Amino acid sequence: MEAQELNPTSYIGHHLKNQTISFGDSPFWTLHIDTLVTSAVLGVIAFGFLWLVVRGATAGVPGKRQAFVELAVGFVDDQVKGIFHGNRNFITPLALTVFVWVILMNAMDFLPVDVMAWIYEHVFHQHYWRQVPTADVNATFALALSVWVLMIFYSIKVKGFGGWIHELFCAPFGANPLLWPANFLFNMVEYISKPLSHSLRLFGNMYAGELIFLLLWVWAATGLVGTVFGAMLGVGWAIFHILIVALQAFIFMMLTVVYLSMAHESH
Repeated sequence: MEAQELNPTSYIGHHLKNQTISFGDSPFWTLHIDTLVTSAVLGVIAFGFLWLVVRGATAGVPGKRQAFVELAVGFVDDQVKGIFHGNRNFITPLALTVFVWVILMNAMDFLPVDVMAWIYEHVFHQHYWRQVPTADVNATFALALSVWVLMIFYSIKVKGFGGWIHELFCAPFGANPLLWPANFLFNMVEYISKPLSHSLRLFGNMYAGELIFLLLWVWAATGLVGTVFGAMLGVGWAIFHILIVALQAFIFMMLTVVYLSMAHESH
């Protein structure tokens, strides 16, 4: 941004604006290119790395990369084992995918925003580019909806379509026809609230973290004193933010496992 334009409002507004492509007048048909591209690149990097490590895994003494991946897989599998008591052949890889992908998207918040903005502008010729996909509610809601669809799929697969419908109308208050409307309303509230809470928890924490970083960086540009204190506070917030980045990825993963575990159980 130009120096004369620099003020907290314009600075933060600039960095919170997505690079978009619209198909029509409705905001619904707008793609956030920065969110899609960054998420895809991080996915390719993360799972390309895991694939390479697994492909070269040996039965002997593991190297550092193999040991790291084995620790990550073992950690995730232990968490899944404590919640999900069925066949984990799909659930554990899904939980690992969610955890690794979300933690990498969260970690984009650690990259210096002004340095990255210069790279996006001068190397990739993108004037607007938000670098934290999970600070975009579209990304977190898409992830949560994917889990929600899987939850419904497994509910029907395990219980049968008739069993699923029966559960919607006969649980938790009983099978009396007079209670069907109450049961259905209760279950609809539960079904609607799950993707909302799942997505908004992650989005809210990452958006707040991104906003605090921007406030610190704009303060650091106000002069020598601002630079010193902004840098000190920025480092302190970055250290604390490590916990938020990892914790939010862990919570998102655990809720994914919990929801899929509930889909395999009957009331």
